[in-house]
Amino acid sequence: MIKADYHLHSSFSSDSETPMESQIEKAIELGLEDICFTEHMDLDYPKEYGEFNFSIEEYFKKIKEMQEKYRGKISIYKGVEFGLIPEIGDQYETLAGQYEFDFIIGSTHLYNNLDPYYSTYWEGKTPQQGTMMYFEKILENIQNYNNYDTLGHIDYIIRYQDIKENPDRNKMLLFDNYSYSEYGDVLDEILKHIIYKGKALEVNAAGYRYGLGAPNPQYSTLVRYKELGGELITIGSDAHKSEHLGCSYDKVEALLKEVGFRYYATFHGRNRIMNSF
Repeated sequence: MIKADYHLHSSFSSDSETPMESQIEKAIELGLEDICFTEHMDLDYPKEYGEFNFSIEEYFKKIKEMQEKYRGKISIYKGVEFGLIPEIGDQYETLAGQYEFDFIIGSTHLYNNLDPYYSTYWEGKTPQQGTMMYFEKILENIQNYNNYDTLGHIDYIIRYQDIKENPDRNKMLLFDNYSYSEYGDVLDEILKHIIYKGKALEVNAAGYRYGLGAPNPQYSTLVRYKELGGELITIGSDAHKSEHLGCSYDKVEALLKEVGFRYYATFHGRNRIMNSF
């Protein structure tokens, strides 16, 4: 059984209004044993979309307060989700060295200063072109930055691939325009790279919440990762609201067991701990 959530946001992330206490109380209610807050840190995110940054000092202070308040009930860890961009890798490197995070997610949210979440990213592109460009950017990002523990939501872009055709985000593609083989060359390079570097692959349960019928990444990507020798996975709900915490964990666990995974990783002080289902 999955007893940890290692992708979790609170009001320290600019796209969440949920108090940290609410997330913790929900995690305890669900019977989770370990949670790691992974607040957004996108240092060069376009200002017109919002500022994805926060005070690390205030964040650490709040985490310490919560650790003391909930001691003996749940273990709470301090993480961060870096929005990777090659040009500012040195700034992330400084932060990773200066602050004692327990866990770092390396995610790709932007391509040429555009986020696939917004329709402007898709202008002048077919879904296939936009998706390929995004995967190529992930590969570029991880080839240029290495100080992270897990690669976040590798096919994040699929959540928004049909935004022009379906403005209602509850009606997402059920991966009908997405297959591993179509993007296999670049996805293989991404997976081989993180395996070689000893990084984990995140299994992000939010795909179910977005109506995709699968986590990010979906089944064929997880199968290929296993075929290539990948064993390290982390699991998170990507919850920005407490009602989404631990979402669809039963489905995630069943899928991972079907693929052949028997363990998932958690982190404390950037040190990996393997946990059985």
